[in-house]
Amino acid sequence: MVKKKQDELKAEQRLESLEGSLSRTESFIVENQNVISIVVGVVVIIILAYFGFQKYYLEPQDVEAQDQMYNAQRYFESDSLDKALYGDGNSLGFVDIASDYSITKAGNLANYYAGLSFLKKGNYDQALDYLKSFEGSDRVVGSMAKGAIGDAYLEKGDRSSAISYYLEAAHRDANDFTTPLFLFKAGNVYELDKNYSDAVDTYQEIKEDYPQSEEARDIDKYIARAEGFLNK
Repeated sequence: MVKKKQDELKAEQRLESLEGSLSRTESFIVENQNVISIVVGVVVIIILAYFGFQKYYLEPQDVEAQDQMYNAQRYFESDSLDKALYGDGNSLGFVDIASDYSITKAGNLANYYAGLSFLKKGNYDQALDYLKSFEGSDRVVGSMAKGAIGDAYLEKGDRSSAISYYLEAAHRDANDFTTPLFLFKAGNVYELDKNYSDAVDTYQEIKEDYPQSEEARDIDKYIARAEGFLNK
């Protein structure tokens, strides 16, 4: 009986405490309702502004940028690199698209194409600037961009950076196309650096993990060559 009364007393105390908390909350809301209304209003305005910006500004800008990209990509594919980069007088090139539409997806992609174009032209520092500005979420294009950075560094004679970017490209989002491709490039540069142990390990990764890839077709030859130098 005593325990039952104690339990009832505790329950009443908890209820009183809860009621007190609710009363304090209600009082706070009443006392600060103007401030709360302003805060809620500001949040609603920010949300509406964000979606309005996306719908009525960003989307049309991206459509414009994509229209401009069409001719630039055609010039890129036909190796008319200057027109691809700087336009033909009627349509913009990758350089202006990347600058004028920088916050759009197409403007971001223009960085990638501009980087590749400068890489083809042998302007490696400019290639690096644009390729590093590209933010790639696509598994293949993102990896290709990292690999292209590796190519630019290799052309500049920076083998250490080239290897680093090749490995990043290979393992960024493992797949049967870009991973063995850039592992193979990394292995080649390891050999140039006379780092035959890492070259063997890299070639072995291709052989074991990507046996159906193009790079795996003659990989035993490269493994044997690197092992031959390693054992001298």
